[in-house]
This record gives sequence, structure tokens and C-alpha cells, in this order.
Amino acid sequence: MSASFLLIGVALGIGLLYKLPAVLNGGRNPLARQVAGLLLAACAVFFFAAPSTIAAVNDYTGIPNFAAPLVYSLLTGFSASCLLLIVKWRGGTPESLRRTTWWVYGSYGALVATLWACFALSDHSVERVRDLDTYYATTPWMREMIVLYLLGHTVAVLITCALLWNWESKVRGTGWLHIGVLTLSVGYVMNLAYDVTKLAAVIGRWSGTTALDGLSTQAAPPIAALAGILVALGFIVPHAGERMSQRTAARREYRALKPLADRLRAVPSASAPVDLGRFAPLELRLTQRRTFVRDAIRVLQPYMDAEHHDQVEQTYLERGKKPAMAKALAEASTVAAAVDLQAAAGQTPELPARPLLESISDLVSVSRAMRKLPQDHAVRWDAPRPEESVTS
Repeated sequence: MSASFLLIGVALGIGLLYKLPAVLNGGRNPLARQVAGLLLAACAVFFFAAPSTIAAVNDYTGIPNFAAPLVYSLLTGFSASCLLLIVKWRGGTPESLRRTTWWVYGSYGALVATLWACFALSDHSVERVRDLDTYYATTPWMREMIVLYLLGHTVAVLITCALLWNWESKVRGTGWLHIGVLTLSVGYVMNLAYDVTKLAAVIGRWSGTTALDGLSTQAAPPIAALAGILVALGFIVPHAGERMSQRTAARREYRALKPLADRLRAVPSASAPVDLGRFAPLELRLTQRRTFVRDAIRVLQPYMDAEHHDQVEQTYLERGKKPAMAKALAEASTVAAAVDLQAAAGQTPELPARPLLESISDLVSVSRAMRKLPQDHAVRWDAPRPEESVTS
């Protein structure tokens, strides 16, 4: 059991390391700091709740069962942190958020102080590493400490479940945020199951039976482990999923713009492309490609013929292409013809008067259409000879 608790702590630590760059680069973003703090608290809970760590803490302090109020305090703080983060994540007026924050800090801070007071007043001379809750369920002051931490945890879980239940209907269709809220909801249902199993075992001891002790020692730990992972994932998934979606979209756009960028490579542009290398950040490479394409198209503006565009678009519409595809193919053909015309005309020609194509609607669609352009003259403007396009 110790190994499983420690492995879960390591997994949560990896999640904390994932969030660390956002905390360091996020300036004074309070939500980023609170998510990191919550993951740190979750790591601490599972690390100190492992039986091997409990025994080590007791030996180090020389106080039997000293790890019990320590673990209970960490679990109480984790519950309060989750509750506060949900409240702030949902949003509200600054006054209501400030009032809720002070209420949670005050009530759960008082609860933690009471837990330690009960421990100090109790007789806890017999060390129990795995079954402290049931062994001391009828011991004065230890009994109160156990009940208080379970009730405090249950209240926090019930309030959070109610907030999540109310919030879930409002975030449907938001993608990763909705997935995160659903994951949190399942995690808090598991937390409630943990409280029920613990309380059932304690109440069983009050009634004089040990038949329910297995609920506390065997059933509750794996439930707590699963609940902790789900709650942590619920806070990580929206950010990680959104980040992954953004990177996927950026990579898709970067690759989609390649045909158009390659076709414009010979166009003199104010922002000549610089080889950043394959290991440069994707966002930087995408920004560079976008800038180069837009600057090159701006240089080609005098060479883009609107009549050519309309003729090609009409040709594709007559061939059964959908309007959006016909428009993209026409714009791609106009850009390709403008590149050829600019190359044939030179840098500063006196061009014949021609109607200009004012803008390109969608660079990605045009770039994808560039691959599909046929070579037949019905839809492709051959580059004119210099003597035909340039006047002395």
C-alpha cells in the first residue's frame, strides 16, 4: 500500500511540474498559483498518508501517532483549497469571492487548530499505522479528532459537489472545460464514498462491532487514491487539453500554409524568411510563415487580376465545385498567376491598367487549394512574355 500511495504522489508531482512553467510565466495569475498549490497539497497528502511515511514521522518526532493529525490537517487543507479553487474558477464579484475566501480560511483554519488540540488532550500511546481511525474510534478526544476531520472533509465535498452540479449545465459544449468539470464531479463522488466508508467503520466501532473495520483499512485507501487522481486531473485537463488543442491547430496551420509559402518564395518581400530551425518554437515558426505570406501577397497586389479570379471561379462553379472551394481555387490561381507575372515583369514595371483583387479571404484555404491547381489553361493564367506585359 505504501508503494501505491507513493506512486500516486509521484504522478501528482509530475502534474505539478507540468503546471510549473505556467506558474512561473503567468506573472501574478492567482488561479495558476492555486492549481499548483493544490497539486502540491495533494502530493503531500499521499506522501504523508503512506504507511511507511507515517511510521517514519512517528519515529522522527518520538510521539506515537503524531502523523495522524498531520495527515488530517493536510487533507483538511486540500479540501479547503479545492473548494476555494472551484469558487474562484466559477467567478463572481470581488466582494463575494473575498468573503468566501475569508470564510473558508477561517472555518477550516479553526478546524485544523481543533484537530491538534484534540490530539494533545487524548491518550494516543499505542501506535497504529493502518487502522488508527477504527482503533481509536471510542477513545476520548481521539474520537472527536477523527469525527471532526471526517465531517470537515464531508462538508467540503458536499458543497463542492453542489457547486460542480450547478456549474456543469453552464459549461456544456465548452470542450476541455466541460471534461474537467465532469472529471472533478466523479472525483468528488469518490471522495464522498471515502467519507461514507470511513464513517461507517467508525460508527460500527461505536456500536461494538469490528465487522466494518475492513471498510476503513481495505476499501477507503484505494477510493481515496482514485479520488485524488481524478480531482487533480480535473484541474489539469482543461489547461493541458486546451494547450494541446492550440498546438495541434498551430501545427496544422503551419503545415497547411507550406504550399502557399513555397509558391511565394521567389517574391521579393519586406520580411524575407529566416531559417529558424526545426527546433524553434512552433508559435514562432508559424508567426514567421504567416508574416512572410502576408507580406508577399501585399507585394503581389498590383499583379492580381480580379477578372482572372472571377473567370476561374465561374469555371470551377460550372464544373460542380462548391462555392467555398471554387473561391479558394480561384484565389490560388490568381496568386500563382501574379507570381508568374511579377517574375516576368520585373521589379518596377509600368503595368497595363487592370482591376485588382482587393484581398485574399483565407490563407489556409488558398494554400490547400494551391496543391489542387491543374496545369490546364482553362483555369491557369500563363505568365505573359515580358514584351507583352511591360511597356517601355
